[in-house]
Amino acid sequence: MIGHRVRDAGLAAARGLLLSLLSLGISLVLFVLLVVSLCLVPIGVGLFTTPVVTDAVRTHAGQRRFYARQWAGMAIPAGYRPYPAAGARRPGIAGQVERCVHLLKDPATWRDLLWLLTDAVAGFVLALLPWALPGYFLFGLVLAAGVWRPIVDAGGTYWFAFVPVQDWTTAFLAALTGVGFAVLALAVNPWLIRVHFLLARVLIGASEKELLAQRVARLTETRHDALDDSAAELRRIERDLHDGAQARLVAMGMNLGAVEALIEKDPAQAKKLLAQARESSAEALAELRDLVRGIHPPVLAERGLGDAVRALALRMRLPVEVDVDLPGRLDEAVESAAYFAISEVLTNAAKHSAAGQAWLDVYYSHQDRTLRVAITDNGRGGADPEAGSGLRGLERRLGSFDGVLAVSSPPGGPTLVTIEIPCSPAPAR
Repeated sequence: MIGHRVRDAGLAAARGLLLSLLSLGISLVLFVLLVVSLCLVPIGVGLFTTPVVTDAVRTHAGQRRFYARQWAGMAIPAGYRPYPAAGARRPGIAGQVERCVHLLKDPATWRDLLWLLTDAVAGFVLALLPWALPGYFLFGLVLAAGVWRPIVDAGGTYWFAFVPVQDWTTAFLAALTGVGFAVLALAVNPWLIRVHFLLARVLIGASEKELLAQRVARLTETRHDALDDSAAELRRIERDLHDGAQARLVAMGMNLGAVEALIEKDPAQAKKLLAQARESSAEALAELRDLVRGIHPPVLAERGLGDAVRALALRMRLPVEVDVDLPGRLDEAVESAAYFAISEVLTNAAKHSAAGQAWLDVYYSHQDRTLRVAITDNGRGGADPEAGSGLRGLERRLGSFDGVLAVSSPPGGPTLVTIEIPCSPAPAR
């Protein structure tokens, strides 16, 4: 028990040291830079500097959210208003002004500004105590070892906290006081770190009302995207039927009509036309099967997402190593969305990345009830969702399920595409 307390207190002290450096150093500097940048907005300079500084502030705040989640199990929702996609932004100075105005209208920007100042003061004190208390303990032992004498000889009475060190008696009293600080650190160090993060959550955590409003806005937007995608898909199916299977069936009907006219006069030519009609019917059937598979693959409907992606990987020109860990069947709509998202990402990798190998990991997290998909390839990289309509459209379609898509694709590769869709296992079918 004591060993666990000592370990937790020591870990909190190390974390407090890092947090105190971040609070007094980075938070204070960013607060000054952001205030100066805001003051320069009226003369135009701030229109260019404010977005840059704000991005740095949000990165700093995001790091604190990460530490809160990892060290204290505390979620601090950001609630930043989404910025329009690259295709919807205006170019040049007009776009820069639009972006700056967007950031200034976002309440989260002003929450971050208030947090920076508070973090540099109160946050610093809360992060300072976890490592200052053990430090006083160690320094008290050093004083009691005889170091008090040269200090007192050089400057007179030395105040150790509230103990005036003048002789051996007061030096040992300082050491006892240091022991008291160590005992206090064992009791409160982990709580001080937690209070530090609680302060951050109060200041930069978005309210439930804001999160709900953003969720409604996002679902409204993705609903329109889903309707547009459905309409586009119907047009594609109609076009494929008209240009493919329907045209072959019409040609087959014309061939059969010619066969009817030639069967008595020219049996050999009639046989050739019958062979062509048979080939046309086979091709039409294959195209119809491909069309049906594109709407909803039979293997997906019958055997689920795991077997469907394995079958998909076998049909790819690019070798794909598949690892699936699913609890069973998921909701049909989620399986379909995940399947076609995987298909599109793998197809893009095969066409554009010049990759020699891809890896597909599909697993379900019971802890947060989320389907996670990771697709990696060893291609040349450089994939950018902001620049391409394919990934942007995929991201919008996943948004209908509250899903997210993240792309990491530095020049030279590798490319990692991560898909997350909240869902629950479906009842047994």
